Amino acid sequence: MGSSDSRIETPTAPPPKQEFDSPWRKTPWEGKRNLLKNLREFSVSHPDVEHVRILIVGEVGVGKSSFINSVNNAFQGRITCEALTATTGGTSFTKIFKTHYIDGGDKKKLPFVFNDIMGLESSDGCGAHVDDIIKALEGLVKEGYKFNPVNPLTKKDHDYRHNPSAGDQSYCLVNIMAADKVSFMKDHVLKKMRYIREKATELDMPQIIIMTRVDEACPLVKEDLKKVYTSKKIKEKMQVCSNNLGIPMNYIFPVKNYHEEIDTDEYMDVLILKALDQIVNIANDKLMKKPIPIKSE
Repeated sequence: MGSSDSRIETPTAPPPKQEFDSPWRKTPWEGKRNLLKNLREFSVSHPDVEHVRILIVGEVGVGKSSFINSVNNAFQGRITCEALTATTGGTSFTKIFKTHYIDGGDKKKLPFVFNDIMGLESSDGCGAHVDDIIKALEGLVKEGYKFNPVNPLTKKDHDYRHNPSAGDQSYCLVNIMAADKVSFMKDHVLKKMRYIREKATELDMPQIIIMTRVDEACPLVKEDLKKVYTSKKIKEKMQVCSNNLGIPMNYIFPVKNYHEEIDTDEYMDVLILKALDQIVNIANDKLMKKPIPIKSE
């Protein structure tokens, strides 16, 4: 009799699902017009403050300046370059402390502004000095200050503002983190970001994470941005962001910045504008309570 193969094949387990059955966070995908309307009609709660000031911080190359440009793109309906960026990595392209204004689309500046900071680096003596970032939060850094990674601003320097007004101070700290890099961030960069967060907390300042590069972290989202809140990978990366800085998940917003596009995209804009709506409103809430108490020098 011929031999027979008595081996029994074990069924292969199906691969784990990459998506949730339904989105875990509601998103107004068709609501760009309403988001734009609400933000254009936003008004500052303090009579002596013209613009709510928002400070952007993060590691070199995560998309800080690109986020500012992406906000401007959403309002303009075209690709803009309000904040200059570079494609080369390794060192920060931002060198000067500058206020970035957002045009509402009718040549009228909106009542919220961004301050971009030189990027953080893992080595001491490179990138933005954390003391300069804390001073910027407090409104002690004048427009045009050139960042010095080795020697931070002191009271003796010309660019030190001794008596900041309520309008000079920041009212929200926005941490930019890249979804495809957040799991591999160097400890020293995280240590710097945690220190900045600690000081911002002492000032009772609201804090948010903008998680960029979601398309680079998840193939599903790269193919269809509307899957950002059904993607298990994106939620996992958001949780890493939360664990790294201790910021709750409802203050973390995944976005895709404009990078290679030559036209604006409605769904990209919705994610950006929804994040911005949260930023400006919690910043305004802080301003409505009272300005950050800064002692005169």
